[in-house]
Amino acid sequence: MDSIEQRTDYLKRWAALKSERSSWDAHWKDLSEQFMPRAGRFQTTDRNKGDKRHNAIIDNTGLLAKGTLGSGLMAGMSSPARPWFKMATPDQDLNKYGPVKLWLDQVTKQMLRVFHKSNVYRVLHTGYEELGVFGTWTCINQRDYRNVIHLHPMTIGEFCVATNWRGEVDCLYREFEVTVRQIVVEFGLENCSNTVKGLYQRKMLDAWVPLLHCIEPRYDRDPTKVDALNMPFASIYYERDSNNGKPLRVSGYKKFRGLAARWAVAGGDVYGHSPGMDALGDSKQLQHQQLRKGQGIDYMVLPPVQAPKGSVIDTLPGGTSYVDMAGPGAGIRTAFDVNLRLDYLLADIQDVRDRVDKAFHTNLFLMLANSTNPQMTATEVAERHEEKMLMLGPVLERLTSELHVPLIDDTFDALLEAGALPPPPEELQGMDLNVEFVSMLAQAQRAIATNGVDRWVANLGQVAALKPEVLDKLDADQWADEYADMLGVSPSIIVADEKVAIVRKARAQAAQAQAQAEQMAQASQTAKNMGQTPTDGGNLASDVMGLFSGYGTPVGA
Repeated sequence: MDSIEQRTDYLKRWAALKSERSSWDAHWKDLSEQFMPRAGRFQTTDRNKGDKRHNAIIDNTGLLAKGTLGSGLMAGMSSPARPWFKMATPDQDLNKYGPVKLWLDQVTKQMLRVFHKSNVYRVLHTGYEELGVFGTWTCINQRDYRNVIHLHPMTIGEFCVATNWRGEVDCLYREFEVTVRQIVVEFGLENCSNTVKGLYQRKMLDAWVPLLHCIEPRYDRDPTKVDALNMPFASIYYERDSNNGKPLRVSGYKKFRGLAARWAVAGGDVYGHSPGMDALGDSKQLQHQQLRKGQGIDYMVLPPVQAPKGSVIDTLPGGTSYVDMAGPGAGIRTAFDVNLRLDYLLADIQDVRDRVDKAFHTNLFLMLANSTNPQMTATEVAERHEEKMLMLGPVLERLTSELHVPLIDDTFDALLEAGALPPPPEELQGMDLNVEFVSMLAQAQRAIATNGVDRWVANLGQVAALKPEVLDKLDADQWADEYADMLGVSPSIIVADEKVAIVRKARAQAAQAQAQAEQMAQASQTAKNMGQTPTDGGNLASDVMGLFSGYGTPVGA
C-alpha cells in the first residue's frame, strides 16, 4: 500500500470515529457551557481563543463544585505532597524480605521524583476535572529526554477513542493545530509538506497547521522484529490538509501509550458518563432561577408605571407607559404589583445548589470540613470515611485501572529502558511487579479493615483479663505487619523478619548469659555465707566438705 492510500485509510477511520462520537458532542457542549467554559475543542480553530465564554453562568455553584471534585481527587488519589503508590511483588513473603523491600522502596521514590519533575501532577488535576464534567479524558504519555516522561493532555472534542473486545481503550485518534515553528522543531523541515516549508521560509512561524495523530494496534507487523515500524501499536502523524500522503512521523509503542480514563461506563459504551451529566439539569435550573430572582427584585425596586396621556407601553423595570386616564384616580401609578417572596425563592435556590454539590460529591470531600461537631470521635471519623469509600469506591477502582496503573507501568518501563533503576536483588529475577496504592483514599479503603482489627484486639484484651491464655491466639508479629500494611506505613521504618530474628536471638543469649552470671554470683555468695557460718566442728563449709571425706577410688584388698 502506497503512502497516499494509507493516509486515505487513516482519514476515513478518523471520519468514522467522529461520526460515532457525534451523538455525544451536543451533550458535551452543554456541559462545557455550564461547568468548564474554557474546555472543549469541537473545531480545530477553537484553540487559544480569549473570547468570553461564561455568559451562560449567573450562579457559579457548578464551577465551584467541579473544582472541589478535581481538587479532592487530586489530594485523595495522587497527591504530590505524599507517596500515593508503592511497588510490590505478588509474593507477600518476598515483599517482607529486607533487600527486596528496600529495592522496591527505592524504585517507588525514584518514580515519584520523575512525577514531580515532569508535568504529571498539573495534567492529572485538569484530567480529574474533565472526568467529573465530561466522563471521558485522555492524554498521551511520551518519552522525554529531559524529564523521562511528558504528558500531552487533550480536552473533550479533540479526540476519538475505540475499544477492543474486552472493553479496553486501545485506539486513539486526535486532531489538533500547532504552529509552523513547532512542526519544524518536532519533525524536521525535511519531513514537512511544501506548504509548511513555504511558510517557514517566509518566516511565518506562528501560522497554525492542523495535524492528525493516530494510535492504534498494528496487525500487519512482523513480530520477529523489534524496530519502531513493527511495534504492537502504531503511532503516525499527518498534516491533515497535505496532499502528498507523506506522514510526518511513523513510529510505534510496545504498549498503548494513551491514558484513557472514564468516570463510569454503561454496557458497551465507548465514552463514559459523569457527575456533570447528572447535575446538568439542576445547573440550568439554577441559572434560570437566579435570572428570575434578579428580574423580580428589579420589578420591586423599579416597577413599571402608568401615566396619563399617550399610548406608549414600556413593561421593563423602571419603564413608563402612557395611557388615557380620567377621574380622580388619574395620575402616575405602578402598572402591576410584584409580590416576590425572596425567602421562598432563596430556599428553593439553596435546594438546587445542594443537589449540584451532591452530584459532584462535594459533601463527601468536605464532610470533615463542614462538620459542626468539634468533638468528633475517632470512631465517627472512621465511619464517615467508610461512607466516602462506599460512594466513591467503584469510581476509584476504574480510575486506578484505566489511569494510574498504566501511567505507573509506562513510567517504570521508561526508567528501565534508560538504565536509571538500581540493580534488583537476585530474588526478583523473572518476578512480575505489582502496584499497591497508598493514597489517602486508598488508605481510607484499607483503614476500614483496621476498624475490625481494632475491635477484635480490644475485645481480646478484655477477655485476657479473665483468661490470660487467650492471648496465645494473637500472632503479634503478623499483627504488626498486617496493620502497617493497612495504614500504608513506609517499609523503611519496619524491621525485616530476618533482622528481628537476629535481634531476638542476641537478646535471648544476653538474657541467658545474665542468668548464668546471676546464678554464679548467687552460688559464690552462698559459699561465702557457708564459710562464715560457725558450727561445732569449725564452720558450715568445712562440715559439708567433711561429709565427703573418706570417699575415693576403691583399691584391691
